[in-house]
This record gives sequence, C-alpha cells and structure tokens, in this order.
Amino acid sequence: MSMTVNGVSVSLPDDPRVSLLDLLRDHLGLSGTKKGCDQGACGACTVLADGERILSCLALAVQYADRSITTIEGLGTPDALHPLQRAFIEQDGFQCGYCTPGQICSAVGMLDELRRGVPSHVTADLAADRIAPTPEELRERMSGNLCRCGAHNGIIAAIAAIAGTVAEAAE
Repeated sequence: MSMTVNGVSVSLPDDPRVSLLDLLRDHLGLSGTKKGCDQGACGACTVLADGERILSCLALAVQYADRSITTIEGLGTPDALHPLQRAFIEQDGFQCGYCTPGQICSAVGMLDELRRGVPSHVTADLAADRIAPTPEELRERMSGNLCRCGAHNGIIAAIAAIAGTVAEAAE
C-alpha cells in the first residue's frame, strides 16, 4: 500500500497504528507539520488530504492509502512561495512560527471550502451564490487552528488578502 505525499509516492508503514503525523515527521522527515497537542485540539498538524484539511495527529496513515497528502513542504519553496506563505510574511501572520504550517495548510483548504460554497456556523445567507470572506467568516473557519503567540490578527489579514483575490476570481 502507498500514498502520495507532496507528489511523491511513498510506502505506508507496516504497523497500522502509525499516525499520519508520525509517518510524515518521523518516517519521511517532513518536519514542517508540527506536533502540538497530539489530541486534535490545536491544529498545528493540519495537512491536506486530497485538498481537504485534516488533523494528521488523529489520522492513521493506513486510512490514506491511495490518497494524496500535501504538507507545507508541498505548497511552496523558499524561492517560489505559495501566495498564502507570502501573505503571512507581508501581514506579519506569525511570531514564533510553530503553528504557521498548520495555519497555512488549513487556510488553503478553507479557501477552497469558501470557493465551493460550503457554509460555516456563521454564514448568514445559506442561499447566496457566493459566501463573502468576511473577517467573522474567516475567524470561524480558522477557529480550529490556535496561535499561542496571539498573531491571529495578522493571520486573518493574510488570509483576507488572499480570500479577496479568490472572491474576485470567482466573480
């Protein structure tokens, strides 16, 4: 059994108890995905599975056989940053940076949810053709990703900068 991680096919571990987070960090050496609470409460370990954001600490690697996983290392490079990585820098969306990879992966998945019209708990008009990326909407959708440094204002500003671009492209 195998899965694709950042475009590369990798074999799954023989032990079915290995979490996706441990496979990424310990077996594949992809240390960008962080181990925070290891209980699914902080979002530091967020990665994308077929474009959907998931908490890798709560997922067993074998559950993702034949699927595509994207980590922060798969989104951009130092020479070619993902637009959200660039926005986080420009909007001062990080302090210590520990939560940043999970925040960015979560934001990528969240913006795709917005683009597809998936409502959140605070979406006011469920019948609208497009969900506006208001600060309230973005904060609700990112509420599962914690920043202990308190850089939430910069994080939301970075996502809003990109969400505006996404919203304009959808019109």
